[in-house]
Amino acid sequence: MALLAHRPVLSPREWSDADLLRRTLRREDNAWRELVRRFRSLIFRCVTKVISRYDSVLSNADADEVYGEVLVTLVRDDMRKLRLYDARRGTKLSSWIGMIATNVAYDFLRQSARRPALDRIDGVLEIDSFEPSPLENVLEEERRGELNHLLAAYSDKDRRFVSLYYAHGLDAEEVAGEMGISVKTVYSKKHKLLARLQRTLSPLCAAA
Repeated sequence: MALLAHRPVLSPREWSDADLLRRTLRREDNAWRELVRRFRSLIFRCVTKVISRYDSVLSNADADEVYGEVLVTLVRDDMRKLRLYDARRGTKLSSWIGMIATNVAYDFLRQSARRPALDRIDGVLEIDSFEPSPLENVLEEERRGELNHLLAAYSDKDRRFVSLYYAHGLDAEEVAGEMGISVKTVYSKKHKLLARLQRTLSPLCAAA
């Protein structure tokens, strides 16, 4: 009788994202440590992208604090944020965690804006709020409408690229992973789309 072949035991670094998430939610040994190791740089990149705009007020220590808050958010309420992830929607786990990190960073900025003056750095101007004003919301809606109108003639793939790269702020590697293309293709597509947008906008700018 032939012996059954045994599957090789994979190390945590070899787990797929789906396997890693499943093991993390089951609270298996090493799963949480591997999740933190795998997405640590992504979380820091998303956090620093947000708070670096206010580096005159915030410091590297604040980035560390936000990073810690992201980890707390991931495990809070029995890992509710992670349990909400649904791969069937076409979003990668890295994009989901990046979105959580970005939201936590913006929440931190809003909380910083509400701190008492004595908690701020001496000589630094107060930031009243990081919430957009009603006027900014209206202008943003108009810009989005104009952009959607300009992109109406573009292919679904091109519109998705613009959404991922410009609207959601994903980097080239993340866009490549989301769209199933190479990083080289991402940069090539970016330049082609920019050139096409410039040709589209040139007559409008001249008329204005």
